Amino acid sequence: MKHLALFTLIATFLACGESPSSVEDNFQHQSTAYSDFDDFKESFVEALWKIEPIWASYAGYHAYDSLLPIPNEANRANKIAFIEHWLSELNTFDVEKLDLLNQVDHRMIKDALLSNKFNIERFKAYAWNPAVYNLGGAFFQVLNYRGKDLDWRITQLSKKLEQIPAYYEAAKQQLASPSRVHTELALKQLQGSLSIFQRDLIDSLAVSSHNRGFQKDFKAKVKTATHAIEGFVEYLEMEILPQIPKDDESFRIGKELFEEKFSHTLHSAYTAEEIFKAAVQAKSDLHDKMLQLSEMLWEDYFGDEEMPGNRLDRIQKVIDEVSKTHAHRDSFLFEIQKQIPQLEAFVKAHDLLTLDEEKPLKVREAPQYMRGVAVASISAPGPYDPDAETYYNVTPLEDYTDEEAESYLREYNRYVMQILNIHEAVPGHYTQLVYSNKSPSIIKSIFGNGAMIEGWAVYSERMMLENNYGGSAKEMGLMYYKWNLRTVCNAILDYGVHVHGFTKEEAMQLLQREAFQEEAEAEGKWIRAQLSQVQLSSYYTGFYEIMQLRDKMRELKAEDFSLKDFHETFLSYGSAPVKYISEMMLENGELKKE
Repeated sequence: MKHLALFTLIATFLACGESPSSVEDNFQHQSTAYSDFDDFKESFVEALWKIEPIWASYAGYHAYDSLLPIPNEANRANKIAFIEHWLSELNTFDVEKLDLLNQVDHRMIKDALLSNKFNIERFKAYAWNPAVYNLGGAFFQVLNYRGKDLDWRITQLSKKLEQIPAYYEAAKQQLASPSRVHTELALKQLQGSLSIFQRDLIDSLAVSSHNRGFQKDFKAKVKTATHAIEGFVEYLEMEILPQIPKDDESFRIGKELFEEKFSHTLHSAYTAEEIFKAAVQAKSDLHDKMLQLSEMLWEDYFGDEEMPGNRLDRIQKVIDEVSKTHAHRDSFLFEIQKQIPQLEAFVKAHDLLTLDEEKPLKVREAPQYMRGVAVASISAPGPYDPDAETYYNVTPLEDYTDEEAESYLREYNRYVMQILNIHEAVPGHYTQLVYSNKSPSIIKSIFGNGAMIEGWAVYSERMMLENNYGGSAKEMGLMYYKWNLRTVCNAILDYGVHVHGFTKEEAMQLLQREAFQEEAEAEGKWIRAQLSQVQLSSYYTGFYEIMQLRDKMRELKAEDFSLKDFHETFLSYGSAPVKYISEMMLENGELKKE
């Protein structure tokens, strides 16, 4: 995912900012005359980073690493003023007089500003989601920055640490109606974040060249900061959680808010309800394909044994047998590492896409502060820091019982693991984000669209199998359809939970019975559906739109259509919404040539 989980999290304006007076100094409410739209964008982005320094760090812009915004009502009001100011500035440009690429940038800036106004005024996660106050990633992004020496980074972090006590005191005041599931997630992630402060910061300080006095002062700040974090954890455990009913369902946001968030977040050409209906139909189509393959595989696994009468039972029985081929719990991470070069070789051999060999991918155990939402994710550098390391985060199985680990490994069996790696790494998220960071438009990179990003990863799975990845193994085809069914059922579950009020029993029926998922996977997805809204719909939404665009371009170009040119042209526009990329590619009528 995702995170890209972190990427998606930061792509929403965090519920914090600089002090009101300092931000007001960054812009005036009178209109400014810009010589051209590029000047406007440069001024806008610089102002954005001043008001969103944590987001700036994630994007690779480190001029404001020493700042830690304090979340409070005054800062939210100031952000609204910021949004209104830049919307007014944006409206001084005649969109029709801009070239096509800048027209899309204009629309993406407007979309982003309106989206964040929605987040502050309507969605209000700061009031019900304590997990937004997890600072582990914010400090890690500065510590991990390689553009400055360690002493510089430690100095910035020293200043940032000073604000933590005030930050968590303010956070306590914001939580008006926290949900149980989000509070439980916050407790898990905040406790995981403590290792960054107690271990990573102190270890880095020890190898810096700062003098003894600075080091003593820094350690005192770390101690004060960890005490503040522990105090916030205690506040959530002792004062917040006991007040929330165990059957709390406040995580459901309802149809109106879901449709609004879907529109503001994914910027799709379709509504959430339209995507939900398309996904329901796709589920039926996938069942037909899986049944056909299961019947073809039946004799190989069961000989003359009679097939079950129910089609879902027939598919499930074959899946159960195929899933027995999986990695050992202790070698799961190693097996993932081993497959990345194989995927790269396949992409090159089939001339599907140009890969950047100077951007290595590091597979690692997911840090503690990131666990609890996704099985695997990519942490990619921002557009300002494209040479930084990219991490493929994999949740380890160390805390799983033998039964839980076996369920997990059957879900991510030999075949599914390969599809997972296509999705997360090559030519999925990792490859797409390398291209995105090379986009000539910083706007299309920093306002990365979740549906495009996730949609590309899902599309890459289909595309690889279309080009004979996995060879003639019917097991690979069956497991691909099972994996694609996950994408489809993500959208059904997302809408179903928040709009139709799916119970846990209904969700598990969908995931285990109709999507053939192992219990551990289904349980995790149920938790994720409660914790997130719209994000689970992004996979199918983007995939659906990309497949339609490819069909249109294939029809337009006829015998001149090149799959590689289509891919590289599509990715060259950065992480813009698919509907905008479609407009640009169809408007141009030509695919980018080498």
